[in-house]
Amino acid sequence: MYDSEPEVLTQTEKISSVIGSVGKFILSFLETVVVALVISVVLYLFIMTPHEVVGNSMHPTYKNGEMLMANKVLYKIKEPTRGDVIIFKYSDTQDFIKRIIGLPGETVMLKDGKLYINGNLLDESKYLNSSIYTNGGDYLKEGETITVPQGRYFVCGDNRPHSSDSRMFGPIDGKDIKGKAWIVYFPFDQFRLVKHESYSGV
Repeated sequence: MYDSEPEVLTQTEKISSVIGSVGKFILSFLETVVVALVISVVLYLFIMTPHEVVGNSMHPTYKNGEMLMANKVLYKIKEPTRGDVIIFKYSDTQDFIKRIIGLPGETVMLKDGKLYINGNLLDESKYLNSSIYTNGGDYLKEGETITVPQGRYFVCGDNRPHSSDSRMFGPIDGKDIKGKAWIVYFPFDQFRLVKHESYSGV
């Protein structure tokens, strides 16, 4: 038997092989990028919407500059509930992040710096410091009671002394709610699931 001579590639063949490998890698990379972009667009258009926290109205629960992702689909199959942190359209150029306090048809009363729902004190101790005093505004003043119209929601920021919310501009239209806050994804070291509250006695 005779040993076969090892196949020797010419310089041109070596170059062609390298170019072919690089081409396959680039094509595979581009396919991955395109798929990722398509998934991102689908998520953005139909499922999730990003929001940057601007200002300190939700401090310290959510801080200025943090980036959140909100679920756009959830409220198409269920109604918003008290304690939900939501993103809603405030104007044509600005979205707000607030917490739902009063639901459609409920009464909201402000007395001695505390909020009452249907005459019952709302326990907000899970996210408000005991020293926080909730002031009145142009819409809901200290000692007054309002009824939330059907289809609307009374919302407040967690940083009550520095929040423009339903106390000032009244309940928001449910149609303006863009989604329920889901995750904080930036800064990366602050990545976390958004916590929504539930209440007893109301």
